[in-house]
Amino acid sequence: MTREDILDAAAQVIRQKGFHGASMSDIAEAVNLQKASLYHHVSSKQEILLALLERALGMLTEHIAGIASQSIPADEKLRQMIRAYLSALAENSDLSSVLLFEHRSLDKKSHARHIPQRDNFEAIWRAVVNEGIRAKIFDCPDAGMAIRALMGIMNWTLTWYSPEGGKSIEKIADGYADLFFHGLLK
Repeated sequence: MTREDILDAAAQVIRQKGFHGASMSDIAEAVNLQKASLYHHVSSKQEILLALLERALGMLTEHIAGIASQSIPADEKLRQMIRAYLSALAENSDLSSVLLFEHRSLDKKSHARHIPQRDNFEAIWRAVVNEGIRAKIFDCPDAGMAIRALMGIMNWTLTWYSPEGGKSIEKIADGYADLFFHGLLK
């Protein structure tokens, strides 16, 4: 039994029951450990939550950072980043759900550790939009607001997306990019 196995199981349990509904006993049971044995690997549910959030942001950052550093136009970067981000959310739905819906359950100390990593992740997106503004590809008066709006749209996808549904995650990503770039007006 590894810490990674425990985190995988914890993400699934927390996604199903919510942070406050999930117990250490639930997590131990999910990995076939006695509750006391679980404490040899982790000290608390808060430690597990922070580790899951760090893991999720690390994974998502890895998916988009390489794209953001490419020498391609900002609109193409952003389109590829949207695709990579949504694909990563869909492929890692337990972990992603914990990140998107349980971060408010962090205690103050853990929250303070989490915020800089979240801000760095958002800064990658904002930098690409600002790059597009400087290149006169985008006309955007507030890059921060634009990115928060885009993140909200993409993050909410996790609540309704089904791999068996009528659209692939790639088609959804392209639809979001088109809507983001062109809006609703003719």
